[in-house]
Amino acid sequence: MALTSEAHVAFCNEGAIGRITLNRPKALNALTEEMCAAILDRLRRWATDPAVRAVVIDAVPGKAFCAGGDIRAIYDAGRKGDGSVMSFFRTEYRMNAAIRHFPKPYLALIDGITMGGGCGVSMHGPHRIASENAVFAMPETAIGLFPDIGATFFLNRLPGGIGMYMALTGVRIGVADAIACGLATNSVPSHDQPVLLQRLTESEAPEAILSELGQIPLGVGDMETHRPAIDRAFSASSVEEVLARLEREGEWGRGTASLLKTRSPTSLKVTFRQIREGATLDFASCQRLEYRIMTRMMDAPDFYEGVRAALIEKDQSPRWTPGGLDKVTDGDVECFFSPLDDTEFTL
Repeated sequence: MALTSEAHVAFCNEGAIGRITLNRPKALNALTEEMCAAILDRLRRWATDPAVRAVVIDAVPGKAFCAGGDIRAIYDAGRKGDGSVMSFFRTEYRMNAAIRHFPKPYLALIDGITMGGGCGVSMHGPHRIASENAVFAMPETAIGLFPDIGATFFLNRLPGGIGMYMALTGVRIGVADAIACGLATNSVPSHDQPVLLQRLTESEAPEAILSELGQIPLGVGDMETHRPAIDRAFSASSVEEVLARLEREGEWGRGTASLLKTRSPTSLKVTFRQIREGATLDFASCQRLEYRIMTRMMDAPDFYEGVRAALIEKDQSPRWTPGGLDKVTDGDVECFFSPLDDTEFTL
């Protein structure tokens, strides 16, 4: 077994598999540009290596599989105002595309918190294997951003109003809901995941192994319980109408409406349009759309205010600009979607 480590991510060739292990537990395995670049480079090499029959990504034991991108590093780079922050997103998006188009089986062993960029390194592969500890979320609107990393594409593949619900609210869901909506393809207890790894090293087909391993007793998750209400509310034609419909959905609906009212109004309106537009776009077009939006988000105030409130001063009381949905105009939203002059995203 050959092992190398680059910027908090370890790689090894173990039998028939190439293995990627996220190894930044104190930061909940948050992704840096160096980590994304190293994963991208390794995937390109393994794609043509006949000794590698499949690739597995996992994380060192701890609370998280991957909590997303390194938000504080992105904040600091964005504050420079020189455009360099977009280098992280270009690298991350290219890594996401490499995962989606990887020519061999790609398996994500999801054991712990999985948010934002953590979904990016798992959702684009065909085998998304969640343990009983898995928790999923796209929480970007809470910090003045929007769900990127290809979420425009994969959230639109979820049933009913679930994609829009997760995108706007940022709620966390467990393994039962993840399996029910298709974010996760399999549930395997954490104690059985080493067995899965071992059998993969022996060149067994992933489908055959997964059909034999024990499954987690799932029950019905909270999100699935509220599916009818989610579908009714989040099929509305505007964020304002989503809120109005939620108010008619009893205690759960009123609580969800209250949650939405804490999110960045600009993020909510941009995200709503993003998800609606993504329903008709292919993966590459979704990535290009996300890059346009992110370029403008890095020049807007809400991301920096959201990070200040959540991570720097930690007062949990962001002061959004503007402060209400009624003050975010169609023109304001349109600015996030217009083509870039000479810096469109490309692979």
